[in-house]
Amino acid sequence: MLQIAIIFLSLFILEVLYFKVADYFNIIDKPSERGSSKFITLRGGGIIFYIGALIWFIFYGREYWLFFTGLSIVSILSFVDDIHSLSARLRLPLQFIGMLLLLFQLILGNNSIIDINSSGFFTIVLILVLGLVICTGAMNVFNFMDGINGITGGYSLIVLSAILFILDKETLLGQSSEVETIVSLLKIVLSAALVFCFFNFRSRAKCFAGDVGSVSIAFIILFTLGFIVINTGDLSWLSFLVVYGVDGCLTILHRIMLHENISQPHRKHLFQIMANELKIPHVIVSLVYMAVQLLCCIWYIMYPGYLTLLCQIIILSIIYILFMRKFFKLHQG
Repeated sequence: MLQIAIIFLSLFILEVLYFKVADYFNIIDKPSERGSSKFITLRGGGIIFYIGALIWFIFYGREYWLFFTGLSIVSILSFVDDIHSLSARLRLPLQFIGMLLLLFQLILGNNSIIDINSSGFFTIVLILVLGLVICTGAMNVFNFMDGINGITGGYSLIVLSAILFILDKETLLGQSSEVETIVSLLKIVLSAALVFCFFNFRSRAKCFAGDVGSVSIAFIILFTLGFIVINTGDLSWLSFLVVYGVDGCLTILHRIMLHENISQPHRKHLFQIMANELKIPHVIVSLVYMAVQLLCCIWYIMYPGYLTLLCQIIILSIIYILFMRKFFKLHQG
C-alpha cells in the first residue's frame, strides 16, 4: 500500500508537470465535430496512463518487453497524432505492429493455453489474424468513445477494477508470479486513472485524454483482459467491454447505413446525443455508462459464460435501437 501511495503521488506530480509542458507548447483541444466540449482544454492528459505503465515496466515488468514495446509504439504514435494529425495510412500499420507484439506476449506466456510447438502453423496464423483484427478494432472503438468529460477515465476504472477482482481470485488462474505481475500493472494503472479522473471527471475538465490516453488505456485493458482470455480459452470475458462494444459497433453500422464516411469525425454515439441533444451533463452521462458496465461485470462474474454475454449484447442493442428511434431526430434537426 505504501508503494502504491508513493506511485500515486508521483503520478499526480507528473500529470501537473505535463500540464505545464502542454500549456507551453500549446497542446490544446479545441471544440470540434467529434468532441462535445465547448471550451479550449489541454490535450493529452491521458499520457499519464503510459507513464504509469512505464513505471510498472521499470520496477516490475521488464520481462514483458514485447507488450511494453507495443504500448510505446501506439502511445507515441497517438501523442504525435494529438499534436499534428497523421494519416490513417501511417497510423494503422503501426497500430498493427504494436498489437502483434501484444499478441505475441500473450501467446508466449507461461500459462497460455496455446502451445506453439504442438499447434500448427496455420492455427497460429489464424489466431494472430483474428486477434489482430478484433483487438485493433476494439482499441479504435475505445478511442472513438472518448468524447465527453469523465467517460474514458471512469469507464476504465470500472473495467480495470473488474479485471483486478478476477485476477485476485485464486480459483480462476491460481497464484503465480505472472499473475502477481499483471496485478501490479493493474494497481499502478488504476492509480493513473484516478489521477486522470481528478482533472477530467468534472463539469469543466482541466485536461482531455487525447488519442494518447484513450489508445494507451485501451491497449493496457486489452492486454490484461487478454491475459485472462488466453489463459482460460474463453472469449466471453469480453463482457467486461460490452457497453463500449455495443455502442461503438452499432454506431459504425448506423453510419454505414447513412452512407457516411466512418473515418470522419461525428457526434452520433448514444452518449454524444445524450450530452449534446438532450443536454444531460457530461458527468451524469459518464456515470450512466460506468454504472451499466459495472452491472454487466457483476452479472458476468455471477453467471459467467457465452449465454450471459449474448443476453447483454441483445439487451444493450435493443436499448440502443429504441433510444436512436426516439432521439436521433434531434441530432438530424
